Amino acid sequence: MESIIDRSVKNFPDNPKIVFMGTPDYAVPSLEKLMEHGHTIQAVVTQPDRPKGRSKKLISPPVKQSAERFGLAILQPEKASDREFCEIIRELGPDLLVVVAFGQVLKKELLNIPRWGGLNIHASLLPKYRGAAPIQWAVINDEVETGLSAMRMDEGLDTGPVLLQEAVPIGPEETAGELHDRLARLSGDVLLKTIKGLTENRLFEKPQDNTRATYAPKIEKDISKVAWDQSAQTISALIRALDPWPGAVAMAGGREIKLFSSKVENREGLHLSPGRVAGCSDEGLLVETGRGVVVIREMQAPGKRRLAASDFLRGFPINEGTLLGQ
Repeated sequence: MESIIDRSVKNFPDNPKIVFMGTPDYAVPSLEKLMEHGHTIQAVVTQPDRPKGRSKKLISPPVKQSAERFGLAILQPEKASDREFCEIIRELGPDLLVVVAFGQVLKKELLNIPRWGGLNIHASLLPKYRGAAPIQWAVINDEVETGLSAMRMDEGLDTGPVLLQEAVPIGPEETAGELHDRLARLSGDVLLKTIKGLTENRLFEKPQDNTRATYAPKIEKDISKVAWDQSAQTISALIRALDPWPGAVAMAGGREIKLFSSKVENREGLHLSPGRVAGCSDEGLLVETGRGVVVIREMQAPGKRRLAASDFLRGFPINEGTLLGQ
């Protein structure tokens, strides 16, 4: 699919007028980097405040809270591609939309307004892992690396041409939450490099190879249940990918418990019974699988806090030989 930008524009401005679009904490470092380096932010667009918790108190998105600290103009449309909102952006006359984890699909009418269209920083090496949850799916699939892609936006789902990519290794025991935080920090650096490369006319669009595309749909809770007959490697990857949310789950003593922060312990030659507790070490609870043993470092009972496995087991004993899942 062709990029939506106006290709008659030859020279990217030295100090482009930017409308920044982002919502969760992941996008905050990118906004902060732009401000620290003196970029012109005309407005920050984020999702509306939403009720949260039992009190249903309205909570501002993290990007809004950051924008308030900088004294920036804030816009919170229900639908960013509505004609009324597009008119607001058209009056601002931005050179560029910078989009980092905004949370809404943007239509052509909005993307066509800035002279240089929309620039998105996506948390994968496109065309792999297009979609809403690239970090979690990279961990679920036990990838050894992922990365960041600076992409010109079009109307497709992360299908626009790529301007810059940086590969990022994934640690063998790294959780999705840890990788999320690391990529969030690096996204700001990639954003700055991309804008600098555009101003110096060093970056050129590279169309994505759609035949190599894979997808990373939104994580649903129905994938959380651990199947102990799988390998320890596969189970550990699932536990790490769902940490901190929604958490992998298993039944123990008739109660559903959540499992976090795992690693594989190779124990060759053992007669394994999938789901059987093999004991407890200094690191955590040891559970046999279809192939190998997985160590679970942190656990959580319903309605309780997440705890180190040793602390959890003091209040909720799980004896050696117990079969999880029953």
